[in-house]
Amino acid sequence: MILTNATIATMTAGQPYGLVPEGAVRIENGLVTWVGAGSALPAVHADEEVIDLEGRLLTPGLIDCHTHIVHGGNRAAEFEMRLNGASYEEVARAGGGIVSTVRATREAGEAGLLATALPRVDALLDEGVTTLEIKSGYGLDIETELAMLRTARAIGTVRPVRVKTTFLGAHAVPADYAGRPEAYLDEICLPALEAAHAAGLADAVDGFCEGIAFSPAQIERVFDKARALGIPVKLHAEQLSHLGGTQLAAAFGALSADHVEYADEADAAALAQAGSVAVLLPGAFYTLRETKVPPVAAFRAHKVAMAVATDANPGTSPLTSLLLAMNMACTCFRLTPEEALAGVTVNAARALGLADAGQIAPGLRADLAVWDVGHPAELAYRIGFNPLYKRYFGDAA
Repeated sequence: MILTNATIATMTAGQPYGLVPEGAVRIENGLVTWVGAGSALPAVHADEEVIDLEGRLLTPGLIDCHTHIVHGGNRAAEFEMRLNGASYEEVARAGGGIVSTVRATREAGEAGLLATALPRVDALLDEGVTTLEIKSGYGLDIETELAMLRTARAIGTVRPVRVKTTFLGAHAVPADYAGRPEAYLDEICLPALEAAHAAGLADAVDGFCEGIAFSPAQIERVFDKARALGIPVKLHAEQLSHLGGTQLAAAFGALSADHVEYADEADAAALAQAGSVAVLLPGAFYTLRETKVPPVAAFRAHKVAMAVATDANPGTSPLTSLLLAMNMACTCFRLTPEEALAGVTVNAARALGLADAGQIAPGLRADLAVWDVGHPAELAYRIGFNPLYKRYFGDAA
């Protein structure tokens, strides 16, 4: 098919947004084969469907590169606790937080996990998302970790979305291993990682490097195993304090370091040297009512690519709107609208190690979003408004 008469934000280098006014895109076999000014469009073949987008905005399909969208239960009660004065750390140490979701996730079963995840996934697809990262990390035993990853894979078969899976066994120490994190790593986390790899269920490996979770030295053990298995890594780093997780992630050539509110200039330099992406998660910042913002100026100065994601999870970011995450990134972290759109397209693709998505260019996937807006800045500007007109996944609308 050929999409014509569109304002195209290709997100390629050059003009702001890679903008092509009055542009056209040719799609063959699910790939973009030509993009440019409509006046330069090569001859149209008789068997090609031509669709007039009537001046609408065309962007790459959006990519949510950090989610925990598969889980059991909810944590509305903890939301209420925090509003009554309890901190995230206090909730976690009282048996809430991640550990409370573990109980609900273990009880749900794969069918239950899939049934409850799909409405959350559908909310993202309805906003133009075509690629979705999904983490494990709420099982914290071998079988439930694998069940979460199988559920994530299943989502990609029952919905028109590409799913990238991330093993997050080092998310928290479960109650039955309280005070014994090394034993948990030895007996559950590392064997679960090996099993996930053997079953082809893990596209990446993640960990939570924080005082309430795992130390840099403990995460290093997980990353060593990932490296031995040939799986790329990423890390929840410097969200609540500065423990050195970002430096560790950079040392392992991580795809990304995520949250990074407490990262500093040296961390930015390390990410730049490693080519790692800084994934900003304003939903958690907002939900936890944090005040320490990521060092965006340092990331800009060192040319660190910045991605934006929902961090969709039941406790600290119950957010299933990537458009709202873009607005939050601009309002809370002072990203520009162009940086926010890059954060959910080209830079989000980099954070997942994808070279075939996030831009509109020949040879890349025809994962596209059409919007009823006149300029790309409108996508980050509006609050609680979804201007999606149509979503293309490959060449299927």
